[in-house]
Amino acid sequence: MLDAALVREPIGDSSQARLTALEVFPEIESTNSYLLGQEAPPPGCFRVALAEHQTAGRGRFENRWHSAPGSGICLSIAYTFAKPPEDPAALTIAAGVGAVEALESLGLRGAGLKWPNDIIVADGKLGGILTEVHSSASGIRTVVVGIGINIDVRASQEIATLSTGIGRVSDLASALPDLPSRAAISAALIEQVFNALARFERSGLSGFLDAWSRLDWLRGQQVTIERPGECFDGVCEGIDADGALLVRCDGGRRRVLSGSVRPGRMTGVW
Repeated sequence: MLDAALVREPIGDSSQARLTALEVFPEIESTNSYLLGQEAPPPGCFRVALAEHQTAGRGRFENRWHSAPGSGICLSIAYTFAKPPEDPAALTIAAGVGAVEALESLGLRGAGLKWPNDIIVADGKLGGILTEVHSSASGIRTVVVGIGINIDVRASQEIATLSTGIGRVSDLASALPDLPSRAAISAALIEQVFNALARFERSGLSGFLDAWSRLDWLRGQQVTIERPGECFDGVCEGIDADGALLVRCDGGRRRVLSGSVRPGRMTGVW
């Protein structure tokens, strides 16, 4: 089982100073839901919840995040902004960049980001991000970023039976020659995503656009965009300054702020 002290130990002193709580649960419905129900950390500070297993993990559009016990990492970070961010919808972009940079620091190569919230390795889904924002009556805004990462799903029959419904699956055990401990992976994710949120508070999305361009897995791909009452095809051309997906269609370039994106080279539903 994950140990809170071992997760805390590698986190740098400056980040530790702003970490108000770090809790580990053997099982929980959802780390995001748990933190949304707790007292918000003070402005500029954060708290963390990790779980060995989630029984009701969530993704975008109320999709379920499936992870067999012990096969991955489920963690959430609650961060309170001193002032409301200008583009809260773009927080997922910043968190995704922070998560991939954390995994790269552990030796992962070839990772990409599928707009807006999926981490891709070897054309398979390594992880996902769910960002939820809570605003208090006093105007304080707290964001909760949930991150699910597949560590080793090779022996998981549950993942295997679900793979046709969620797209191809990848894991760190298959992508890294020397797999770090789950505590080390958790610590890297916590620190890098916290730093990304603090950086977003200072400079907004502009500080992440170059990194996103490097990691953009969809750029140049033929995709199908599905949203309520509409479905259209086009080629992805990156993201706009506010995080909107840019898609070149027969009628010109379109901005996509929400919806499901089905890449042409993938099978399954993402």
